Amino acid sequence: MLFRSGHTVLVEIQSTWFPLYDRNPQTFVPNIMTAKPEDYKPATITIYSDPEHDSTLQVPLMNACDHIECF
Repeated sequence: MLFRSGHTVLVEIQSTWFPLYDRNPQTFVPNIMTAKPEDYKPATITIYSDPEHDSTLQVPLMNACDHIECF
């Protein structure tokens, strides 16, 4: 996928992929499959979006021709 100047990129931030994958109890448990209800704690994610809190999105750049035959 090629992003040209002026494109907008949507970034979705989440702390868990439940219910697609295992729930994240937000606390250490030796085995998530044996986590008890009291092991699960709510998580708080804070996203700042104002002039006092600059944001940066760093993505690796790669040449697709290094991975597939382009010509």
